[in-house]
Amino acid sequence: MGGRRSAGLLLFRHAGAGPEVLIGHMGGPFWARRDTAAWSIPKGEHGDDEEPLAAAVREFEEELGLPAPEGPYVPLGETRQAGGKTVTVWAVEADLDPATVVPGTFRMEWPRGSGRVREFPELDTVAWLPPDRARDKLVAGQRVFLGRLAAHLGT
Repeated sequence: MGGRRSAGLLLFRHAGAGPEVLIGHMGGPFWARRDTAAWSIPKGEHGDDEEPLAAAVREFEEELGLPAPEGPYVPLGETRQAGGKTVTVWAVEADLDPATVVPGTFRMEWPRGSGRVREFPELDTVAWLPPDRARDKLVAGQRVFLGRLAAHLGT
């Protein structure tokens, strides 16, 4: 395969006004004051030795602190983000209460050059949004998956 690869699960549910998707605002100081293009599908990196769907399930659990919903998983394909990372996503119909999320964390030096290492949540907010609202919030490289989900749902 080669290159950086990431895999994730895009949860969707049917609400009164139409479908909604579950996305998360990225944690850490870089994203703290941003909203537009600062949200992500729950996903994470994996190596060439791990099946992408297994990685998507593992990363969902790591990022949200909850078990991944059982399938069926609908393949939404892959895309290459601006930074060169290839992202593969599956959709799965499920409901989840964002209040039950216990996000995973990561550590980084902050402020840069300070020598202090701090811990931040992978995702600091998780929300259900209609696809049209989610489109502006998602990082540009992941918006393609909303269109693919809409095609699958026939919406």
